Amino acid sequence: MRVLLAALILALAVCEVYPTAAPAANPSLVKRDYQVLPKPGEKIPLGPRHYFTYGFAKAPKLGNAVMRVEIFTREGVRDTSFTVKGDADMPSMRGAHAAGDQNFALSNKGVYLLPVRLVMPGDWEVSFVFLKDGKTVLRGCYLFDL
Repeated sequence: MRVLLAALILALAVCEVYPTAAPAANPSLVKRDYQVLPKPGEKIPLGPRHYFTYGFAKAPKLGNAVMRVEIFTREGVRDTSFTVKGDADMPSMRGAHAAGDQNFALSNKGVYLLPVRLVMPGDWEVSFVFLKDGKTVLRGCYLFDL
């Protein structure tokens, strides 16, 4: 019996596989019907007459981080008429750390803000849903490694 137990432990130790970190923009990890967004800071089209930029207020690290979104007309005028919803989760552990869709709060300066709780190192996804007059304009997500 001891030999069998030792052989089983040895087999498990030899065959153990350690997952590697997911690439920062692996499309296979993206939520269904969501597009992978370009890197933070870039102007991203939002329907025919708007664009937005996004990014963390500070470089993300374990703990709480704040995701910022700013929406502008094509002419560069800030627009706060959208509703922006977001969620953060680990795609490799879908649902384990999800906060659920939450509305971004709108600051006095017209910046949409969402607190994001990053609880462990690994691959993360922040998803965005932009709504205008109750209709979905864009579903996108940002994939990154922490």
